[in-house]
Amino acid sequence: MKVKLRNPDKTHEVAGPATVADVLAGLEINPETVLVIHDGELVTRDRTLPDDAEVEVRPVISGGSRSPRKLRCHACGHPAVLEIARHRASYCATHLVDHVRSQVRTAIDKHTMLSYDERVLVAVSGGKDSLALWDILLDMGYSVDGLYLGLGIGNYSARSEQVVTEFAQRRGATLHTVDLADEYGYDIPDATRIPRRSACGVCGLSKRYVFNRVALEGGYEVMATGHNLDDEAATLLGNVLRWQTPFLARQSPALPEAGGRARKVKPLYRLGEREMAAYCVVRGLDYIVEECPLVGGNTVLRYKDALNELERHSPGTKAQFLFGFLDRARDEHFSEPGHSDGDAISCSECGMPTSPPKGQATDEPVRCAFCRTRGRVLATL
Repeated sequence: MKVKLRNPDKTHEVAGPATVADVLAGLEINPETVLVIHDGELVTRDRTLPDDAEVEVRPVISGGSRSPRKLRCHACGHPAVLEIARHRASYCATHLVDHVRSQVRTAIDKHTMLSYDERVLVAVSGGKDSLALWDILLDMGYSVDGLYLGLGIGNYSARSEQVVTEFAQRRGATLHTVDLADEYGYDIPDATRIPRRSACGVCGLSKRYVFNRVALEGGYEVMATGHNLDDEAATLLGNVLRWQTPFLARQSPALPEAGGRARKVKPLYRLGEREMAAYCVVRGLDYIVEECPLVGGNTVLRYKDALNELERHSPGTKAQFLFGFLDRARDEHFSEPGHSDGDAISCSECGMPTSPPKGQATDEPVRCAFCRTRGRVLATL
């Protein structure tokens, strides 16, 4: 059989018939980190594939299936397309969609993230999580528009914009598009010129700035992002390892409006990357499988790898780690003493809200982090 690996793309010829589990074992692939697709459908590790099969092994960076038993949907008994080990449950395509929407509903209700009379802006990148989130919120009846930020990363950005635009057209949804180079004079590849500053750091700062600005200027009450369980657990691990107390204090699925910054929510924080990738497959949502070409060396990916190994041997580790912090540790141990929304002032260059450096009087001119970084990038061009 022909087995196509993605990201990086590579094809293997494997003798069949063979079970999915045997194919993955022969290729030394951790089944917790991939989806296996045959004839456009997800297949579980118990499925036997014929010798002439053409199979895609799609990386998703998550935990997942371990059981060799015949997998059936726990809700209806039909053949399962995905097993979620931490829930000790398997789902058919229909009930997988129900499961994902149920987890989003729980997240929204638990943290009072959204209401039906508010306008919501979701950041969409072309990846599985943001597109799935937009799809889910639209189906749930929320008033939600999308925002795509063009980063100028060659074919990767061109393909991302195409995917997002086509999704918006299919759903009849409103999409705002901002091009970083056109609006601010630089793109993310330009940011690689700055010494001692990663392109990922500049990218994240740029996204946060533009997202908040468009939300405020567009009159949106809430910003929603596609951060999932894996993202949040990896971020938490990094913050704990470095004891980044201010970051720990701010890590939450729902951040209130503060100092001129719109409310920000993460409705996917209860769902893993593997669940979101599977949701996109069964819903027929095209998304960017390839990783950003500038992401190499990103420390968050190493934290995800470490957590995936723990998850592989002890399903539920990531959820217990993140939910335990949110439910018991964050508010009690990592509050920000002395923090006040009134500390925010307007940036002297762009007028957006920012905070003065520690020790600086609030009546002195202050440039926000985005304007300072933008100035450094433009100085290299």
